[in-house]
Amino acid sequence: MNENEDIKSMFSRFTNIINALQALDKIYSNREMVRKILRCLPRSWMPKVTAIEEAKNLNVLALEDLLGSLMTHELSMQKKDDDEEKEKKKKKIVALKSSQTEDSEDDDDDDDDEELAFITRRF
Repeated sequence: MNENEDIKSMFSRFTNIINALQALDKIYSNREMVRKILRCLPRSWMPKVTAIEEAKNLNVLALEDLLGSLMTHELSMQKKDDDEEKEKKKKKIVALKSSQTEDSEDDDDDDDDEELAFITRRF
């Protein structure tokens, strides 16, 4: 599977290769094809590959069932990525501008205390 390639295009390419090999009298069993597809998936898919290997009997797993399972997982990963992007956009960053004024020290101490009290209440 190529980088940033979806399951459908990978499976289409895989099918073309298998069909070309069948024309050359090289025939793979369903079990071998399932294992080849699971091996070609990138590292980010390893948790799903492990789950499929443990939960299903790879000797009788149909290619269509494997394809459906992988496509479902791909859609859920895309939805999660989209949701994370939306959350990042929603977060607002607030920056406060600081300023210094030169007043008398008595007034300055009172103003600082009032500002500190106000910030503490707002926090």
